[in-house]
Amino acid sequence: MKRYMICLFLFVGVSAACLTAGYFITRQHQNASSFPSEETEIETIGTAEVTESAPENLAAANRHQVLHQTKAEEFYLVSEDGFLLVFGKDKETICLYTHIPLLDFPEQEQEKLREGIWFPSMMEVIHYLESYTS
Repeated sequence: MKRYMICLFLFVGVSAACLTAGYFITRQHQNASSFPSEETEIETIGTAEVTESAPENLAAANRHQVLHQTKAEEFYLVSEDGFLLVFGKDKETICLYTHIPLLDFPEQEQEKLREGIWFPSMMEVIHYLESYTS
């Protein structure tokens, strides 16, 4: 009986040591991966646009000098088969199936939606849809 107790305590002790070591190794790996050392390209405003490289965690240190460029996206909201669809700039690529019936909108808006409405961003489309479906 005494041997079984010794084996049980030895097993519990070794298991606890392995679990603790695994926890610290995993935690150390997660902390190391949360600070990537990849470099990010930024463009600064000045006499000429210059592309600089900076570590990602320091890229925003001069954020008043960083030129923010956004993609020029346009979206086209139109009614097809009684439901609203969001197309991309080319009017062929479907970006979003809304499953919102055209009949949920007032008559004036239905006419606009049959012709199609252009929006500069997807957020504008979503705000428009929320204003009529809420």
